Amino acid sequence: MRILLTVAYDGTAYHGWQVQAHEEATIEGVLNAAIHELTGEDISVIGASRTDAGVHSKGNLCVFDTSSTIPPDRFVPALNSILTDDIRIMDSKQVAEDFHPRHTDSRKTYCYRLYHDDICPPMERLYRHHIYGPVDVEAMSKAAAGFTGEHDFAAFCAAGSQAETTVRTVYDVHIEEKGPYIDIYVTGAGFLYNMVRIISGTLLEVGRGRIAPADISDIIESRDRARSGPTLPACGLCLEKIELTGRQR
Repeated sequence: MRILLTVAYDGTAYHGWQVQAHEEATIEGVLNAAIHELTGEDISVIGASRTDAGVHSKGNLCVFDTSSTIPPDRFVPALNSILTDDIRIMDSKQVAEDFHPRHTDSRKTYCYRLYHDDICPPMERLYRHHIYGPVDVEAMSKAAAGFTGEHDFAAFCAAGSQAETTVRTVYDVHIEEKGPYIDIYVTGAGFLYNMVRIISGTLLEVGRGRIAPADISDIIESRDRARSGPTLPACGLCLEKIELTGRQR
């Protein structure tokens, strides 16, 4: 049977989701080892989103095939009893044998979290990027609308991407501010390498007055990475959720 897991993790200690050629700790590698310990089977999970080193998740998805007699919903407590506290299985269920999380239409929502104050409390440092000085959040919100729709996002893709195309669809970008907390939410069908971190860095440049809100469309059309903002640190990024919309490709 094929099991779908919803996985939450603190990515601080990991070199991203995907198993590496060397022996660095990865989310995928730890999950494979835990399932092997539980079932005795050699398992390779297939993830829906290959988050980068240091990036967190509240709801990444992955599947694996097993001949185990463990009921599908019991993989939650069984795996959590093996895994370390920085990785947790939030849900487990059986899915169709041909279900593939990367070949199914979905909406992925990421949040990039900023802490805006002169001093950053130590407990925030692993999950928010600390910024200080004047920031115009209203201007950032105006600029955010320019990212929605289907565009060629080459200007928002880091070097080293192996994507066949840089065209992506973004459904929503919005910003929520509460005191020193500034949260940038980005929802799309899929993202390029470091795309959300570059979008967030560009919006921060808008907030600092270095890019005008009206310039976003020109930057997208330019396809020039040099015109967009910096890639913000991984610690502020979290995969919030993946909503499956049903159609498989």
